[in-house]
Amino acid sequence: MPLNSRYDEQAVVQAIALSLETFYTTLIEKIDRLNIQKVMKRKNPYLYRAKAMQSASEIVDSVLTAFVSSSEETIFGNCFFEPIAIAASGGNKALAEGIDIMLQDDENNTIYAIAVKSGPSVFNADSKKRQEQNFVAASKLAQQVKARYEAYIGYCYGRKSDSGRGKPKMYQELAGKRFWAELTGDEEFYIKIIDYMGTMPEQYIAEYKESYNKAANRLVREFSNGFCKEDGSIDWEKLVEFNSGD
Repeated sequence: MPLNSRYDEQAVVQAIALSLETFYTTLIEKIDRLNIQKVMKRKNPYLYRAKAMQSASEIVDSVLTAFVSSSEETIFGNCFFEPIAIAASGGNKALAEGIDIMLQDDENNTIYAIAVKSGPSVFNADSKKRQEQNFVAASKLAQQVKARYEAYIGYCYGRKSDSGRGKPKMYQELAGKRFWAELTGDEEFYIKIIDYMGTMPEQYIAEYKESYNKAANRLVREFSNGFCKEDGSIDWEKLVEFNSGD
């Protein structure tokens, strides 16, 4: 039996709309705040020289592409899936640490604790141990009300296979299609998320591109002013000293 056999389609669509708005707003704000001095403090100037980069625009393009790629993955993982999973499950946002959704099934006297993760590669040994501790803490809430307790880690995309090794876990891990089907009772829900987006993303593209282009122009100017010689060539010694000197 799935955790929820009915879901409010309109609530899911609204959650997707809000998640997309949060994603683009946050990403654009981060791009608008980019500063070449802070960026170059964290970058490897020797790598740029080893790749024979010869212009400010070449370095800025590399910096900006890497920044957006890293930022969008993190932001999307943090803001997109959880609200959709809450809306689809019919549950509540959990107050317990490390748990995203709490579902109470009065008919079966069962409390379900669900940790929502973006993809199946989010854990290392330490973070997995913390997640297990969070599940244990949440189980005590169920014990207090004398309810059965089931715990899940749901990965919103990808696949997760169980190796079958080691001691039995106190939680189940489900990924992609299997997770969304367990949450909604709908085997096609993982595909419907794409359909529900409709043309929502397109309304943000113009603002995003404007922000990106302004950042590219601004960073080229800042880099040229700070790390280029009078003839326009890159002052590698100045850049390395700025990055790694006293």
